[in-house]
Amino acid sequence: MKAVTFQGAKDIQVKQVEDPTLQKNDDIIVRITSTAICGSDLHIYQGALPTHPGYVIGHEPMGIVEEVGPEVTKVKKGDRVVLPFNISCGQCYYCQHDMESQCDNSNPNKEIADTGGYFGFTERYGNHPGGQAELLRVPFGNFMPFVIPESCELEDEALLFMSDVLPTAYWSVENSGVKQGDTVVVLGCGPVGLMTQKFAWMKGAKRVIAVDNLPYRLNHAKKMNNVETINFGKYDDTGSYIKQITEGGADVVIDCVGMDGKKSVIEAVEQKLKLQGGTISAIKIALNAVRKFGTIQLTGVYGSMYNMFPLGNIFERNVTLKMGQAPVIHYMPMLFDKITSGEFDPTEIITHKLPIDAASDAYKIFNDHEDEVIKVVLKP
Repeated sequence: MKAVTFQGAKDIQVKQVEDPTLQKNDDIIVRITSTAICGSDLHIYQGALPTHPGYVIGHEPMGIVEEVGPEVTKVKKGDRVVLPFNISCGQCYYCQHDMESQCDNSNPNKEIADTGGYFGFTERYGNHPGGQAELLRVPFGNFMPFVIPESCELEDEALLFMSDVLPTAYWSVENSGVKQGDTVVVLGCGPVGLMTQKFAWMKGAKRVIAVDNLPYRLNHAKKMNNVETINFGKYDDTGSYIKQITEGGADVVIDCVGMDGKKSVIEAVEQKLKLQGGTISAIKIALNAVRKFGTIQLTGVYGSMYNMFPLGNIFERNVTLKMGQAPVIHYMPMLFDKITSGEFDPTEIITHKLPIDAASDAYKIFNDHEDEVIKVVLKP
């Protein structure tokens, strides 16, 4: 089959690889009809998240069930399914309590990371081959797949983002505690940031402010979500400016940028030397922008080690800090209902649809912010 493979830093190639096979009795094989490139995939592309050459990447897939193991009862051949990026067993404490992103049985690599496992996200997170491919082996076939009813005639693009973008954004708003009348600042106007802005309005926020430094992304946010926009490149201290215009700070700041924020020269060098997980520039903006007793939600991905983390000021101002990988599976039915009832349109974030053969160019376009890219969907 064809698959998108990592061959080295900024070297993504579509290669012929072996077809996946059933390995356990509750596995399924899915023929992928649509998949997408996520900002998290760029950490692999850039070499910041190490893996071996030939590794198949991608964690936002959907498709048609091709084969099922003998113990699978939830799906049958021919079912159309969306697959969450979390690998989740459905049986452990975390899966049973709506914390599927930290499944106890999905990541065998316990010596390095006592975390859950994810599709296409390197050996650190379970060494599960990814979904940017023609076929995908899916473990835990009685828990993982979300089956799209045969009566649903929506195109893939309207449903694909239930795999990651939509539950990540929705969980970010819910986990941060956004409530009626809150002022919410969203750092980043990529796909997750855009949907986070939309969901903040839907939760009852009275004011939503979007922050980015790319004018085309700020324009997309304004058009799609009718938010206030701030270009952080125009201010020496964006956080303090936000505190000023909100008269004391935002109730909630949601960071959808993470380690990919604008790096100082020192941070860039330290990251190359593995002394720093990436920049904390977004965290600094968040801390200055949030009010006392406010909440900062870190949704953008961060690396392992950070210097000069402003823990003392977070503590002394009674700021609540929340973070993590979003659990996905238990949000999928609710999001499906909202999509099919027309409460929002996920396709608003799509700017590029390309064949899987164009993946190498697609990664460069996405990484370099070319052609006003927001979200790339690949079609195997």
